Amino acid sequence: MQKMAELLGLGDKCGEGALGAPSLAGSCLADNRLNLDVYPDGCCRFLQLFKGRRGEVVQVEFLRLSSNDCLLGTTLSILPHLKHLKSLVLKGGHARDEFGSCQHGSLTSLPPDIGNLRCLTHLDLSFNSLSTLPSCILHLPSLRVLLVSHNSLVALPEDFGSLSKLTFFSAMKNQLKDLPQSIGELAVLQDLDLSENGLEFLPEEVGNLHSCTELDLSGNCLSSIPDSLANLKSLRRLHLHSNLLVTVPASLASLPNLSRLDLQNNCLRAVPPEIQTSPFVRLRGNPLGETEPSPQADESRAGGLRRLFLASGEDSFTVTSEGCKVVLACGIHFYFPPGAASDPLRIYFRTLAPDPQWVKLRHHDVLLSRALELQPHGVKFQQEVQIWMPYASPQTLHQREVVVRTFSGQSWSDLRTRLEQKRKSKKHVAHCSVLHFSWFLVVSRLVQNECKVPTEGTLLFSSVDPNIKVTFPPGVTEETRSVKLQVLPVSAEEIEEITADAGCRVSPLLCLSQDSLVDFLRPVRIQLPLPPGVTGLNLDQSRLHLLHGDLEGQTWDDITSQVVLEFTHLYAVFEVTHFSWYWLWYTTKTYIGGIAKKVYERLRMYQVNFIALQRKKDPEQVLLQCVPKHKVDPVLKKLQDRYRGPEPSDMVEMFEGEQFFAAFERGISIDMDRPDCVDGRLSFIFYSHLKNMKEIYVTSPVDRKGQAVKGQVSFYRGAVPESIPEDASRRRKGPDSLWLATLPIKLPRLKPRWRENPCPLNGFSFPPLNLGNAETGYLTQANLLSIARRVGADWQTIGLNLGLTYQQIERIGYNNREDLDKQILDMLFSWAQQNLEDPDCVSKLITAMKESGRQDIADEVETIIELGRQKYRESIRRVGLEQECSTEDSAIAMM
Repeated sequence: MQKMAELLGLGDKCGEGALGAPSLAGSCLADNRLNLDVYPDGCCRFLQLFKGRRGEVVQVEFLRLSSNDCLLGTTLSILPHLKHLKSLVLKGGHARDEFGSCQHGSLTSLPPDIGNLRCLTHLDLSFNSLSTLPSCILHLPSLRVLLVSHNSLVALPEDFGSLSKLTFFSAMKNQLKDLPQSIGELAVLQDLDLSENGLEFLPEEVGNLHSCTELDLSGNCLSSIPDSLANLKSLRRLHLHSNLLVTVPASLASLPNLSRLDLQNNCLRAVPPEIQTSPFVRLRGNPLGETEPSPQADESRAGGLRRLFLASGEDSFTVTSEGCKVVLACGIHFYFPPGAASDPLRIYFRTLAPDPQWVKLRHHDVLLSRALELQPHGVKFQQEVQIWMPYASPQTLHQREVVVRTFSGQSWSDLRTRLEQKRKSKKHVAHCSVLHFSWFLVVSRLVQNECKVPTEGTLLFSSVDPNIKVTFPPGVTEETRSVKLQVLPVSAEEIEEITADAGCRVSPLLCLSQDSLVDFLRPVRIQLPLPPGVTGLNLDQSRLHLLHGDLEGQTWDDITSQVVLEFTHLYAVFEVTHFSWYWLWYTTKTYIGGIAKKVYERLRMYQVNFIALQRKKDPEQVLLQCVPKHKVDPVLKKLQDRYRGPEPSDMVEMFEGEQFFAAFERGISIDMDRPDCVDGRLSFIFYSHLKNMKEIYVTSPVDRKGQAVKGQVSFYRGAVPESIPEDASRRRKGPDSLWLATLPIKLPRLKPRWRENPCPLNGFSFPPLNLGNAETGYLTQANLLSIARRVGADWQTIGLNLGLTYQQIERIGYNNREDLDKQILDMLFSWAQQNLEDPDCVSKLITAMKESGRQDIADEVETIIELGRQKYRESIRRVGLEQECSTEDSAIAMM
């Protein structure tokens, strides 16, 4: 009792400060459900509720808490009091690091009394720090669903088979090396996911899982599988891709219900003919037909390496000491030479949309690719691993170079890069070699020349303009230091356009940097070409100014009077002891520093136009894009067959990596729960050579039965990128300065349809939906309605790919003839009712959309699932915890 009093006392302390008002915590309690994992202080709210409304809390049947919560340990002690609990989610991954990676929760064990929760049927402990399975779990008599994925489990307990009612078990992405024999005692287990572990063999007892319909063993280190798998007569899908299999039993082909056998990316040189001829078998990425290499053939081993071709849904593969070649669906290639990894190593990968918060571009850098993350971070290879990354061709960027940039955990650095072009596809790829894994991206930068400066001195010149030279005299330094030189050519036309001064001329911009904080011991001699049209013969020295800028380009000082300028027919020569930006100006203006600052700012900006187009066949589908001025006409030409809309906006200027927003106004609205929606506006990041495009569905609260809706979309500036000039930042503050452009959007007049009034569902009445599982995300009734609005005439194809029979499709079409909306609703909700108990139905829906050619819907759902939790915390009240539909277990509803 004393311990309980202490716990509740802690609830008192956190309640007032964290919640602000007791009623706020109370609003989280919806019927018999508590969804608190979306609150940063969810455990604090739980403690307050338990103190103030204990009688109601102990009746809760569904509870969700974040294991990233600092008060989780205190809260766990109270959970055994919730005797009616049926579903408990203690999942990590709610917090993210600066790169957007999910952080595992702090959970390492459970209180023994958790085993007394006799009603508990669903337990999710994913994304935590478990190294062993808590023993109390084995005492849960009613447990049917157990998820422990993304932990650090190295083994399962020997008596794991005592969970006799278990129907679904996921332990993907752990460190399991083997399985207990008792796993064969799980007589009613239907779905078993052990993918992406370190399993080297399977016990024969796995063949006793007679109720199993789906078995995922992909991404392990299996070289063989037991013949007993042929006893799994209920098995429909068997995933064995990305292992080390050298043989498979022919009896797998005779499994009566098997509809998919994935053997891709293994070491199979031969397979039984029964398997090779089966239509449901996938064998790509195996060395079929190749002979075993002899030990003496070391010289030619690279040519016969195992090749892995990974599909879009895969995110890992295994590398052995034999090496391999890997091709990702996005076009990225890897080459792991023999001996690069001494032991089998699981590699995880993902591509990320670049976020300016951690993708730090330098001045005049241009991003050419998405970010590639490779894990484990910091792993050291015995030999260099080669990476080929596709990138957007910088056709308009002259006198620059393309490099792969990597992150060490503290800073970004550029790798030695070789550029190639694919023969067939003509795509550009950047090729680099590394000994470690981290984050990688491709950028275009100013050409960089560098050298080591010894005590004896040396000479450095620019490969962009060989007339630019830097001479280091003997004795310039006591210790060898590294010096870098970059040049930004500036044309006379650019200067005239920016300054509106036809007589103004400038030299190329010279940037010098070094790896030492100490100034040089002796002056360094710099040679710059005179501005165009100026020679030593016609030079008016009163008009010539030498400017010195700081490394951020924030200030430009006229140092003409501080140095000794020497002139030849074509060059100006001067001496300095420290490095930064240097620029020669030839003008009649007197205050040059302010003008140079403005010009330097403009040289970093891009002239862009906004476009807003609507699909001809579906005006509610709107395409928004920010396009560099020179690309507008080609982009519109590609889109004109499928889209129509107003002329592009007037030209505006934006920095690389600048944020902007799109807001629909005057009767046009969008789904506010999108993860990229901030305060009702869509968020974009402008990168000049990447697609700044989003295609979304819009609606209107206005009654469109009698009239069309003439709305608009307006574009506004967002966060200013770091290190831009202070003046530019200051000019962008205030409501008027944020507006960029406005374009009209028109939604045509419609006949009465369920789109305008989705609540009655046109007579459809279904029980509340909660499809999926915590690993893939949940879909509610509102989610399916949102999907239905997008489907259109593809509903039959989608229905078939979802698994509905031809007879069902025909009956749905006949029962709802002449009403497309009802056909779509009937199809989706019929599928939903059939898959209520399928925890993998969300991913199946995404796959069906892709197979039906509706990549647009699949991409949007995948993006929302991946990023939904971040946005959900900010918009929890809008999502539905305080709305009527909050009785649904929608805490991780993804749409």
